Amino acid sequence: MLIALNKPYGVLCQFTDAQGRSTLASFVSEPGVYAAGRLDRDSEGLLLLTDDGALAHRLTDPRHKQPKTYLAQVEGELDAKALEALHRGVVLNDGRTRPAAAARVAEPDWLWPRDPPIRERRHIPTSWLRLTLREGRNRQVRRMTAVVGFPTLRLIRVQIGEHALDGLPPGATRRLA
Repeated sequence: MLIALNKPYGVLCQFTDAQGRSTLASFVSEPGVYAAGRLDRDSEGLLLLTDDGALAHRLTDPRHKQPKTYLAQVEGELDAKALEALHRGVVLNDGRTRPAAAARVAEPDWLWPRDPPIRERRHIPTSWLRLTLREGRNRQVRRMTAVVGFPTLRLIRVQIGEHALDGLPPGATRRLA
């Protein structure tokens, strides 16, 4: 079984939390499934859940190189130099990242409002980035955009391999084939 969840902002990628924070249990009622991969609490978007350990391994193990695509709203006017650096790979404190597909894009017209909204600074513009990675380090997109001078304000995973959000609203699930 494979389930897609559009994980809302502020939700932990686990089913219980001793501190009482919002978890997957508020959105997923299917017993025996667990997240195949993670999204940070402050990230949104596609999370795959399964009850099949082998499938979870194929989806998450870096050796299988499943592409993961993100939309990131960043602080500042994203430039060609930063995009080229992201494309080539950047040096983080845990080593150089693999090359990534990186493109500046328009703000998606299908995007839901975030609750709470991102902090806006009147005199600092923002821009949107579409970034596809084939590795999955901790907070990697945020660290990559920061190292090229454009801190991430909002991060949404839109696709993992062949599986995409495809209009799934925040907090909703869909069974996948």
